[in-house]
Amino acid sequence: SKVKKQNGFSLIEILVVLVIMGLLISVVAPTVLNSADDARIQKVQADFKSIETALKIYRLDNYVYPTTEQGLVALVEASTLEPEPRNFKKGGYLPDAPLDPWGREYLYLSPGEYGEVDIYSLGADGLPGGEDQSADIGNWGEDDNS
Repeated sequence: SKVKKQNGFSLIEILVVLVIMGLLISVVAPTVLNSADDARIQKVQADFKSIETALKIYRLDNYVYPTTEQGLVALVEASTLEPEPRNFKKGGYLPDAPLDPWGREYLYLSPGEYGEVDIYSLGADGLPGGEDQSADIGNWGEDDNS
């Protein structure tokens, strides 16, 4: 008698492969997500450094930091609000208003509550407070949890 040759995969074989893939995804996914979250926090810290540098150069040129009302956009184009910059650098201090990793503009206070100027992001949810990715993060450091 002829032995029937099997073409394709049986249902059991497909289910076994799907279970193995599910297990792999459940192990790998949290690691990938955590590294993406860490990368966002690192981007925020790097942005703070570049914004702080731009603010210091602005202050050297114009004798004062931009006010809260003028905001960080005052680093991109000369503000028409008082006090108007006296020696605004041609081309500005930043190419455009910086956005946090969640696509929102960084918030700015001058004078700040924690330092001369405060730069901060409200995190993933865009709301004050929160935990993990939704936590507020500012240029005043991580030791302050308010």
